[in-house]
Amino acid sequence: MNAAPLAPTVQRARDLSEADRAAILEDLRRGLRGEARGDRYNRLLYATDASLYQMEPVCVVFPAGPEDVQHVLRVAREARVPVLPRGGGTGLSGQTVNHAIVLDFSRDMASLLELNVEEGWARVQPGIVLSELNRLAARHNLLYGIDPSTANRATIGGGVGNNSCGAHSIVYGKTIDNVLSVETVLSDATRAVFERLDGPALEAKLRAQSLEGHVYRELRRIGVEQHKEIARRFPKIMRRVSGYNLDDFVNDSGPMDVARMVVGSEGTLAVVTEAKLRLHPLPKVKGIAAVHFRTLVEAAEATVAGLEHPVSAIELVDDVIVSRCRASVGFKRLAAFVQGDPGGILFIEFAGDSEAEVVAKLEALDADLKRRGLGYATVTTTDAAAQRDMWRMREAGLGLIMSVRGDAKPVGFVEDTAVAPEKLPEFIKRFQEIVSGHGTTAAYYGHASVGCLHIRPMVNSKTREGLRQMEQIATEVADLVLEFGGSLSGEHGDGIVRGVFTERMFGPTLTNAFREVKRAFDPEGLLNPGKIIDTPAFGDNLRLGPETRNWEPPTFLDFSYEGGIARAAEQCNGQGACRKFEGGMCPSFMVTREEEHSTRGRANLLRYAFAGTLPHAELTGDRLFEALDLCVECKACKSECPSGVDMAKLKYEVLAQRNLARGVPLRARLFAHISTLARLTAPFAPVANLAARQGAVRALLARLGGIHAERPLPAFAAQTFPRWFRSRRRRPGGGAPVRGEAVLFHDTFTDYFHPEVGQAAVRLLEALGYGVVLVSGVVCCGRPAVSKGLLSTAKRWARKNVEALLPYARRGVPIVGTEPSCLLTFRDEYP
Repeated sequence: MNAAPLAPTVQRARDLSEADRAAILEDLRRGLRGEARGDRYNRLLYATDASLYQMEPVCVVFPAGPEDVQHVLRVAREARVPVLPRGGGTGLSGQTVNHAIVLDFSRDMASLLELNVEEGWARVQPGIVLSELNRLAARHNLLYGIDPSTANRATIGGGVGNNSCGAHSIVYGKTIDNVLSVETVLSDATRAVFERLDGPALEAKLRAQSLEGHVYRELRRIGVEQHKEIARRFPKIMRRVSGYNLDDFVNDSGPMDVARMVVGSEGTLAVVTEAKLRLHPLPKVKGIAAVHFRTLVEAAEATVAGLEHPVSAIELVDDVIVSRCRASVGFKRLAAFVQGDPGGILFIEFAGDSEAEVVAKLEALDADLKRRGLGYATVTTTDAAAQRDMWRMREAGLGLIMSVRGDAKPVGFVEDTAVAPEKLPEFIKRFQEIVSGHGTTAAYYGHASVGCLHIRPMVNSKTREGLRQMEQIATEVADLVLEFGGSLSGEHGDGIVRGVFTERMFGPTLTNAFREVKRAFDPEGLLNPGKIIDTPAFGDNLRLGPETRNWEPPTFLDFSYEGGIARAAEQCNGQGACRKFEGGMCPSFMVTREEEHSTRGRANLLRYAFAGTLPHAELTGDRLFEALDLCVECKACKSECPSGVDMAKLKYEVLAQRNLARGVPLRARLFAHISTLARLTAPFAPVANLAARQGAVRALLARLGGIHAERPLPAFAAQTFPRWFRSRRRRPGGGAPVRGEAVLFHDTFTDYFHPEVGQAAVRLLEALGYGVVLVSGVVCCGRPAVSKGLLSTAKRWARKNVEALLPYARRGVPIVGTEPSCLLTFRDEYP
């Protein structure tokens, strides 16, 4: 796996001075409708994806249309630096990072342009997210059939670049089978539409004296010249996405569809600005059988048997995913259906026109597997909600296995192999031998129906021995895949991590043919060079490698579970689940669509500060504070991020470090001590409420507290909740409560602003037979202080509350409240 020398454009981009970068940025902005950014923070936000790699770009451009893309390519050509098209940045092979001008299509070129219901197609911009397209298509009972596990944040453009597939490829095929045409910008900044052409239209293209005409002529020449080698070296399986699609160009006559070369080319041949996609009818009814097996090999054997039935998907998860799911706060309920401790589970799906038809198919499968003695338990359902939960467990597979703490992780470097399904049982056995032979274990999941498994060995890339172990395993797996007639990439593309093996897989003759394809489209090497062919070395440009040396400052909060605060930031693996648009995570990204305001973006910036990529002083600097400021500390990431990134906790600690270094701002003190301010102001409620409506007071609050003048302020209650509680009439009858005591923890807003909430809680608890107790000595839970980074203050209040409440807790008296964030502070922050 010797490294190819860096392409000249990449070398130049990597070595640019800040003055050179500024000049390029100025040239870009001069003719751009969209936006270009070149500051270090924005560059670093786009230096990583979901792969092993990190490569800082020249700058980031948010194009507003194809004319912007043309302008960028003209500037890049003049400056001799590469261009990298990018969508959601969820690539697993390193194809969406480069020393290049990054084109982020996910913000401003993310629309559905046209949907033709009668003919069953959609015309879209590259930045539209797959699940968003399907949400819109579902209104017409249609769907786009490509459904990778990242469908709720991956973009169509990224899927075209990767030739993405998904769980239902046995029915709908790969992206290449669903793209009708693509509109592109070529490396010389000209525009071209690629689609199936024949007859006079094709002849005109072949004669054209332009880069587009040159592409047509060269593809026909290369494909015809190499047809025998293509027949010999290309795997005879469905899920081959490695290399370039030369197998579509082996005939010297007949139609040509250059879109089929662009699909899967990872942005190395052309920049896609629009795609016309085939849509399919939505299945009327679906059902799943979750079949449990003692071993993975048995699950693979059952896959072969399952394919004899009219299945629409067969997906595999192993015991690692099941155990991580059961251990996850946010995902453990998804494993409720699991029976015992399986070595593997197959989700086998059927579709049909009626529930009776689907149930009959499920029953036939169950009877067949029992007759063959395969599996020990089967859970079947046609309930849509139950099926969604099963699919969520499968889709969260990557994140769940990456949720393990520590430096050793199930890393994605051989996670995309594909072989014929009938060879899966023996292939898994041999794969397990390779992994165990290197003294480690692996997690297994993926698309069993088409023989494409995502297998992740547990390794530590931050040690030299771990890196050597990775390279040795990767080499042995590459040879195993070749022996089984498979493909190194069945879905996630080559990028760097598999691009280093391109010649091993296809041989020198076809690798040279791939170089000719690249030169035909991109003679100056501008488009995402160093991917698929002539890549950097396997171990270069690692995000986490032997050179990683983290700074671990003393912390107020306990990060021992995470292995330290730097490792807590490293827990983000770039999968981008925080860039979705449903659920709770991440609300600031949903509004802004800015990488900086996603959990991933913030975690990356923190990681850079701990690793020294950014100066350590940046941890308490204004720019990082700005990136963290829109985090609303909702903690949705703690439950919805499959890898368990807790950004709220990280933010509390960083604010505390900032306060320690720079002093506590008045605004932070005011909000942290809102309980004290409310207690002192409550006796003057009528005056305070009147004052709060006065312009001068609002202006003062805006200046001192940063509270917008149009923001309504809560009104103080005429009678506080504690005063009402002391003066209220006791339980009817005056007898002892039949259920004993219950402590009501009364929060600041209940006490001073909304006592009616506390009153209702007391009435409810007493009606249930409890004697309500308000404990003397309790103070504010500390949530406002925690949220502003006043962790020493919060700790002092926590000790007071623990001392006051501990006697009741020891007696088993329930402690309840009406404000969830207060009670969650006891559970989450106090320990």
